[in-house]
Amino acid sequence: MSDPFYITTAISYPNGRPHIGHAYEAIATDVMARFQRARGRDVRLITGTDEHGLKMFQTARDQGRATIDLADEMSGYFREMYARLNISYDNFMRTSDTAHHAASQAIWKAMEANGDLYLDRYEGWYSVRDEAFYDESELTQGEGETKLSPQGTPVEWTVEESWFFRLSNYQDRLLALYNDQPDFIRPESRRNEVLRFVEGGLKDLSVSRTSFDWGVPVPGSPGHVMYVWVDALTTYLSGLGYPDPASDFGKFWPANIHMIGKDIVRFHTVYWPAFLMSAGLPLPKQVFGHGFLLNRGEKMSKSLGNVVDPMVLAEQFGVDPLRYYLLREVSFGQDGTYSAEAIVRTANADLANSFGNLAQRSLSMIFKNLDGALSSDYAQAQDDLDLLGEVNEMARNCLPHAFEQLAFSVGIEDWLRAVFACNQYVDAQAPWALRKTDPERMRAVLMTLFKVVRTLAIAIRPVVPAAADKLLDQMGIAEDARDFAALADTDWFAKLAASGFAVGQPVPIFPRLELPAEEDEGEGEA
Repeated sequence: MSDPFYITTAISYPNGRPHIGHAYEAIATDVMARFQRARGRDVRLITGTDEHGLKMFQTARDQGRATIDLADEMSGYFREMYARLNISYDNFMRTSDTAHHAASQAIWKAMEANGDLYLDRYEGWYSVRDEAFYDESELTQGEGETKLSPQGTPVEWTVEESWFFRLSNYQDRLLALYNDQPDFIRPESRRNEVLRFVEGGLKDLSVSRTSFDWGVPVPGSPGHVMYVWVDALTTYLSGLGYPDPASDFGKFWPANIHMIGKDIVRFHTVYWPAFLMSAGLPLPKQVFGHGFLLNRGEKMSKSLGNVVDPMVLAEQFGVDPLRYYLLREVSFGQDGTYSAEAIVRTANADLANSFGNLAQRSLSMIFKNLDGALSSDYAQAQDDLDLLGEVNEMARNCLPHAFEQLAFSVGIEDWLRAVFACNQYVDAQAPWALRKTDPERMRAVLMTLFKVVRTLAIAIRPVVPAAADKLLDQMGIAEDARDFAALADTDWFAKLAASGFAVGQPVPIFPRLELPAEEDEGEGEA
């Protein structure tokens, strides 16, 4: 599986510090990228910040500072979060970067050359918070005279000269795309929403603004900057080096997966493929609109004061337990909930008590009873073979199949069942008793446990990379032997035993967590 694999997060709008929703998306995207690397694929993970648009301009103006100064600061918070959460991105592209401006102007010129851009006057409803235009039919009445977008954000009537994109010309081609490639939009519920929207008819889209100058200049049209979504979506190209065909763009485009929140599916599955069709570029293979993490049934927002800081959670509970919880407890694609109590409960039950304890007592017994020595010349009983077969089936087939479908919670559940089977094996074999009654049988049991712990660690490594590597280090597993190809190597154990490697006193990889004292005893949601 040496073929390229390209995955992206949404390009976050940095008008505030990142919240747990940003972290959730970044973690899920990173797990998929790490999983594909472990499958032997050449992977690119691109992320970044979408820094243009009226909202950033107004925020900087209100603070009395240069817009680029605000963008530098806010973009830095996202970089800090990615570093803290161990996100293995290949490029962090800012829309304010010179290379991104060049890419945006290149796709603009390609759309213009195709006859899809024309100059006209825009009159309509615009949401500054969404950086989106809405039709009258999509609006609802708010308090007083306020009109609200489908996202519940206020809209204002806007009148200005604008370049338009002939989106109406692409309705039939988009419907054919959704029909011919049913997995282009996932999950199914998002696909159905987009289908209904496009079937209702598409109007041409305003794609430039003249009321502010914070954006990518429209080539050959002084005073116009690109509509933020043209600019932002192009980040998926500029992050690979577009329009240079000798860059990563030539190898990795089209994207395998755009990982985004469900609230921006329309932009990615209607506007984006239409822009690409117009520019003569291949379409991404899939857009996956994941759900939200909710706070007492409501989407997190600064105005509600319920935003959860992922940096605080990582500090309280550890990065790997947080990563594990978010993918274990939430069915990816649906909305999910968060609470400090739930993180503690899940991390302790699954990681500390089940897998961590299995690894700790297995390595401890080898260290204490066999002086850490490994040996491959022992007789295997049927119980040993059954356990090895069950764990290998999970690691080679069940978990990979689920992860390929982005069904992370399903794959982790498969992994956890294998962990439970290993703990049941330990209890049934009771190697501490065999030490006195049948030392050779004890040795066979402990060697079997060493093998399955290594397999379990490699399988779950995309989710908890730091902890898995800490464990595999203690087991003498080479850094280049921690992928799925290594699981197919039938000689690894004999080679390791012959090398003279000895297990030392193991160090726990998942200490038990405690609920912070200031947390309310009741379980909330976020």
